Amino acid sequence: MTRYLRSFLSIRCLVALTCLALAQSGCKDDENPTKVINPLENPEDGPAAGNPDGKYPIPSAAGTEDVTNPDQMIGDGTAASCTGQLVVDAIAKGGKIVFDCGADPITITLPETAKIYNDASDEVVIDGGGLITLSGAGKRRILYMNTCDQSLTWTTSHCQDQQYPKLTLQNITFADGNSTSEKEYTGGGALWVRGGQLKVVNCRFFNNVCADTGPDLGGGAIRAFDQYEDRPIYVVNSTFGGEEGYGNSGSNGGALSSIGVSWTIINSLFSHNTAVGNGGNPAQSGTPGGGSGGAIYNDGNKMTLKVLGSLIENNEVNAYGAAIFFVSNNHTGNIVIEKSVIRNNAGGSWYPVYPGISMHDDTDIKVTVSEITE
Repeated sequence: MTRYLRSFLSIRCLVALTCLALAQSGCKDDENPTKVINPLENPEDGPAAGNPDGKYPIPSAAGTEDVTNPDQMIGDGTAASCTGQLVVDAIAKGGKIVFDCGADPITITLPETAKIYNDASDEVVIDGGGLITLSGAGKRRILYMNTCDQSLTWTTSHCQDQQYPKLTLQNITFADGNSTSEKEYTGGGALWVRGGQLKVVNCRFFNNVCADTGPDLGGGAIRAFDQYEDRPIYVVNSTFGGEEGYGNSGSNGGALSSIGVSWTIINSLFSHNTAVGNGGNPAQSGTPGGGSGGAIYNDGNKMTLKVLGSLIENNEVNAYGAAIFFVSNNHTGNIVIEKSVIRNNAGGSWYPVYPGISMHDDTDIKVTVSEITE
């Protein structure tokens, strides 16, 4: 067994290598075949990844990607060999990226924002093996992907709706990202993404921030636009905040913010995130605007938000949507909440149907086997 396999795979995953090779949804727990084994379930450096009570079945499209034959390996088995510049350089080349930085958890501080180049590879997988934290040091955004940014190479004539790059983040932590200095591509303290496809599995987002005022920007952790064929972004077994002192914040959408994007959130945890803007959208007279969506901010037209097997609690806003802000401008969007708990979220107003959820009173919302309370 190589040193990399010892650091990357849990013992239970080693027993089930044939499952990993299939790469349909990661290694499975024999007692619960719908559950992806999570290498961040018992971390020593922060809240675990995912909702501990989440047992919603995970479709194969939402599982981890197979990285048993990586294109790039960062490190030679020691922590010192895993530098921020190596991470930036590897991400620019694309492909399947893994780490060999020793057996202990390690934080790698990036010297600059890592960028996904649209012509580098169709698929980009960044897998931390449950040991890697990428840090923006409270100074910079961690990761940026934009199919319509010419500096990253235009690969099609319809950059806003193209299949690739397909970006998967798995088994990794993003901490202390900060995009407040960004002027053109605002929001997304840890990650800003437009176009292609995004999937997040077994990840944690701690203390990421974006601009703290403004009526239509946000995403303390993730800001997203234009996914291929309007397919949903999957967020699976992941944690945004998780405990006091770990939460993400931004003007809107303390954790997630998007325009025209659908999300499917499975077995994930959102807590202690804050929307710190003031005045809503459009901004009330005399205010800078913002302050909506303590955990999640969705704006656009036809889009779907699915919250499945997840926990949203202890998030806070100044304006609307202590837990969720969902505005479908043409009233075609819908919300599905199943086997989830939404509770103890603070602040805000305009809750026509459920506490903590700001939406039009005619929004199609389906709630099944869930708890939604103040």
